[in-house]
Amino acid sequence: MSYNIQPQHPDITEAMWIRINEIITTNRMKPGSVITVLRECQDIVGYLPVELIDHISRGLNLSPSDVFGVVSFYSLFSLEPKGRHTVKVCMGTACYVKGIKEVIERICNEYQMEEGGTSEDRRFSLDPVRCLGACGLAPVAVVDQDIYGDASSNSIIDILEKYE
Repeated sequence: MSYNIQPQHPDITEAMWIRINEIITTNRMKPGSVITVLRECQDIVGYLPVELIDHISRGLNLSPSDVFGVVSFYSLFSLEPKGRHTVKVCMGTACYVKGIKEVIERICNEYQMEEGGTSEDRRFSLDPVRCLGACGLAPVAVVDQDIYGDASSNSIIDILEKYE
């Protein structure tokens, strides 16, 4: 199967496939371009489904296992769909002591998701992290690039409702 013939996938539109194929064509003769291609394709789709990984591997003339190995090694790549907004919550000692666990539970209950997961409507992805380096603002949540200190289980829903 040629890489120009794309598989069907519900999250990838025809316009996306066209852009993906342009990326593959532009980089196909460049040694070591797999990370660039994966990153640019993930930027288009939002994640890297198996069908897309297989398509990229054919286009770059690499084995699917080699491409999957790169995807699974680097944390910047995701095999699962992500939300339109990323909510990072600090799990550092100061934030934990000041109640970040209750904030996480409230987010999970309100948006029917799990820690590290994505809401069904793909509005939010919840990403607990070790430290956000803002202990003086504990407990801290970051939505996309916006930092919210003194987050509580009550205030977090008001904060998140500002994001569509």
